[in-house]
Amino acid sequence: MKIATFNINGIKARIGALSDWLQSANPDVVLAQEIKSVDENFPREHFEDMGYVVETHGQKGFNGVAILSKLPLEDVTRGLPGDPEDEQARWIEATVMGDTTAVRLCGLYLPNGNPAPGPKYDYKLAWMDRLHTRAEELLAAEMPAVMAGDYNVIPQAEDAARPDAWKDDALFLPQTRQAFRRILNLGFTEAFRARTQGPGHYSFWDYQANSWERNNGIRIDHMLLTPQAADLLEDCWIEKDVRAAEKPSDHVPVWCALAA
Repeated sequence: MKIATFNINGIKARIGALSDWLQSANPDVVLAQEIKSVDENFPREHFEDMGYVVETHGQKGFNGVAILSKLPLEDVTRGLPGDPEDEQARWIEATVMGDTTAVRLCGLYLPNGNPAPGPKYDYKLAWMDRLHTRAEELLAAEMPAVMAGDYNVIPQAEDAARPDAWKDDALFLPQTRQAFRRILNLGFTEAFRARTQGPGHYSFWDYQANSWERNNGIRIDHMLLTPQAADLLEDCWIEKDVRAAEKPSDHVPVWCALAA
């Protein structure tokens, strides 16, 4: 089972690039972020014609997450539990049925949090607290589960080409990284780092200041696996070349392959 997480940065702007990538890469499941569309305006039929089941949790103009799957999906839920007043569309879950194993997939778009300090950063940390609670529940279920998406977290200095430039940013503040580690330390495996060590691996390059051309990137798109999913992990990689495509997102897909 090949699963990709991909912040597409707007379905309206990126439908061509996303369609081309789907045809060439042929993922079984895509967890997409920043669709920037309400559910009824998402081009569902277009992707259904390409062979994908489509589930969305959308929001006008901002945020929004989706699952595109060539495999059957069951028990779809929307919204991260813990705050009934939170109207931002940042979380979607479904169980995907593989050849041999069912896997719980959680697609997330974690708040950016800037400027920090401030209410947006408070919201980010509160959201991460809710994520920690949901992560505990996923572990207690003792089934393969993947929490994947744009975390807006730079875990370590080696995950940024210029870490000093991010020291006051909400993505790299000590409280942010501590909250991320607190989730990891529950017993999750960070799939990419389970397969690849060292600096120089990024999943986001800003559109400004020739960041892509200078490889001034950061790694903020992550896949966290429960122990049962980690046991199925065959590989995890970043599809860097997608950033060089026509009208690209500022993110690229991150993949994991599970023996499921």
